[in-house]
Amino acid sequence: MLTVLINAMVGLLLIAALGMTGTAHWGWSVFWGVLVFVAGQGLTGYLIQKRLKVAMGGVQKILEDGQKRLQFKVNQWQTRPPGSVKQAQQEIEREQRMFVEKALEESKGLERFNRWAPLMQRQTATMRIQLYWMLKEFKKVDELLPKALIVDPMMAAIKVARMYMKGDEGIEKVFKKHTARLRYGQGALLYGLYAWILVQKKDIDGAHKVLNEACEKMENDTMKKNREHLANNRVGHFSNAGLGDEWYALHLEQPKVKMQRQSRFSDRPY
Repeated sequence: MLTVLINAMVGLLLIAALGMTGTAHWGWSVFWGVLVFVAGQGLTGYLIQKRLKVAMGGVQKILEDGQKRLQFKVNQWQTRPPGSVKQAQQEIEREQRMFVEKALEESKGLERFNRWAPLMQRQTATMRIQLYWMLKEFKKVDELLPKALIVDPMMAAIKVARMYMKGDEGIEKVFKKHTARLRYGQGALLYGLYAWILVQKKDIDGAHKVLNEACEKMENDTMKKNREHLANNRVGHFSNAGLGDEWYALHLEQPKVKMQRQSRFSDRPY
């Protein structure tokens, strides 16, 4: 990392200059050299983070604006449904792809910080994984996962979901690793996902055990309902639909789209 090297060199040069010229004793020379190094790190870190925040904000704004446009269109369809639900879904996917690809292009500007900001390459990889995941470009996701920072439940869920899609071993190990870090009230998506995977594998007892653990760590209606369904042998009623968009964003199930049809008498004058 260039900032550490540059500030270290400045600090060492100052130590050498003060000590060798007799301006200060070697002890004081080291003190001032270390102080300059720490101050330099703080200043450069602040300046880089400030610029980095602006760059990442640009990517986030593209995503937020795109989501707002999509939500506006969906709201319109609630009152004036399109002719075909399938065509509406295709239009949503097409528009989403447009603004996500624009965000990916914008994220290339973050690469200039790789040499300056600590863990920047990993942060960028983590962001891009989520964007490629939205586009269902799973090969790109696979390339970036080893470089990513898996520090939040959503990223952990993406990793587990991808492992399930590929039929990889070790899902339980990854699940336990990431749930061990969660605070009370966190991780409903991760618990719901792993319970769903166990249900698909016909391990109902294992899924029930996972949901028991989830209910001990959080208050979540979906976890409670699914636990009750499994306890009462109603496996067919198991559903993570209550987790909303986060669940469907994992691409393991498709939401059931319902659109209200206008009555043919709705525009009738009185």
